[in-house]
Amino acid sequence: MLNTTRLGVLREVARQGSFSGAAAVLGYTQPAVSRQVATLEAETGTVLVKRTAQGARVTDAGEVLVRHAETIFAALDDAESELQAIIGLAAGRVRLAAFPSAAASVMPLAIARFRNLHPHIELIVEMLEPEDALPRLRAGELDIAFINHVAAETVVCVHLFDDPMYVALPVGHRLAERPKLRLRDLADEPWMLGTTANCPDSKMLKQACHAAGFEPMVAFENDDYNALLGFVAAGVGVAMIPDLAVRAGRDDVVIRSLGGGAPIRKVSAAMPAGYRAPAVEAMLEVLLAVGREWEEAGRACVYS
Repeated sequence: MLNTTRLGVLREVARQGSFSGAAAVLGYTQPAVSRQVATLEAETGTVLVKRTAQGARVTDAGEVLVRHAETIFAALDDAESELQAIIGLAAGRVRLAAFPSAAASVMPLAIARFRNLHPHIELIVEMLEPEDALPRLRAGELDIAFINHVAAETVVCVHLFDDPMYVALPVGHRLAERPKLRLRDLADEPWMLGTTANCPDSKMLKQACHAAGFEPMVAFENDDYNALLGFVAAGVGVAMIPDLAVRAGRDDVVIRSLGGGAPIRKVSAAMPAGYRAPAVEAMLEVLLAVGREWEEAGRACVYS
């Protein structure tokens, strides 16, 4: 394989028309330039430079190498520029996935901040449940995935914030005006849940109900929290809803805290183990900052 340093010396000899001129430009001694050219000639098995009374002139074979050297060095310059752009966050890409309630609340805040800080980074965002995002993360098709209380072997998980669960009641419900609720106060209520097969929140609710001493009576199952809130508003039953889904609020339901015994989802950023590109590290920093702010703002939302 041809040595790029020696190709650079040959190119400069061709440009300057002499060994001494090339040495002056490159900061070498003239004997060092001669040795580099001689070594390159030995490697190629042909004469590349002819010495003349007027200086040095490349041969036809030398012209071929110089022409290709110009292409090689131009490509290397482009590669260096692109690398510096990525390192300096002037270029790059981040592929994100978020489950629906995060995609509708925290993710837009993070994306807006990231775009403001790093406008030249390409962002690709998909809405995926954790069980769908994790295989793609492991396959290298995603850089970061939002997950909530899902086992995530072979990936790195960074905790972003806690997402407490609240109970949603229809306006006019017999318990809607009670300042404090316990889960066992709702033991006789019909419940709306996510489908057990797809929604780990359902398992969390059932475990909390069992700990409170009752088996929840399931009236309806749906994995869309907006749909569940609609059914709550219609009086079909009550539902356990995460903070991510209730923060925006709606007038036709009442949100109540269940106190210290309420289930809490742990929201994390899952990433492949090992190297992370600068743009991915920058996005993680933004997600951590937005997560802290979201959690702090949640403490100020008082649900009686």
